[in-house]
Amino acid sequence: MIDGPKVDGRKARGEKKRRAIVEATLRVIERDGIAGVTHRSVAREAGVPTTAPTYYFATLDDLLIATLLWSAEELCDDMLRIVASGGSAREIARSIARAVDENRGRTLAEYELYLLAGRRPELKAAARRWLDLAVEAVRPADPVAFRAFLAAVDGLLIQGLIADVAPGEDELEPIVSFLLRDCDDFTAAARGG
Repeated sequence: MIDGPKVDGRKARGEKKRRAIVEATLRVIERDGIAGVTHRSVAREAGVPTTAPTYYFATLDDLLIATLLWSAEELCDDMLRIVASGGSAREIARSIARAVDENRGRTLAEYELYLLAGRRPELKAAARRWLDLAVEAVRPADPVAFRAFLAAVDGLLIQGLIADVAPGEDELEPIVSFLLRDCDDFTAAARGG
């Protein structure tokens, strides 16, 4: 009998607790804004001892950077699943519509973190991470067109967040179709093409 690689239980539990703290941070930002983030408020939200966040993240900036990186990876994974599956304008429009309606609080929290990087240089690399991940994963034939598409998606999300009524996928689909009209090449690598 061949045993698989040994899993260090302490390390696995530590990673699980670290992730719970990061996810709790995003929930605190969603509910109270960045101003509501303290090691104590995050510990309470995560259901961990009050010393746990400082054990994993010595400073609030460390905690915010980790939350921003995790959020960027989650966002990138979601978008790449759509692109890899064919990425129709309808599917992308549906994803944007969900982000500004049923997932509005989370999207606001993510943008609050993202925009904080404009004032806090230590967060800038983490804020740019989702763009870098997307370009690495898609390997677009035209990186400029792809980055323009991503910038437009950012704009649609921000506009959707400040709208009196969140736009639905029917409203967003023609806009996304317009953005995709000359971009057939940039999804080829993600689709395996």
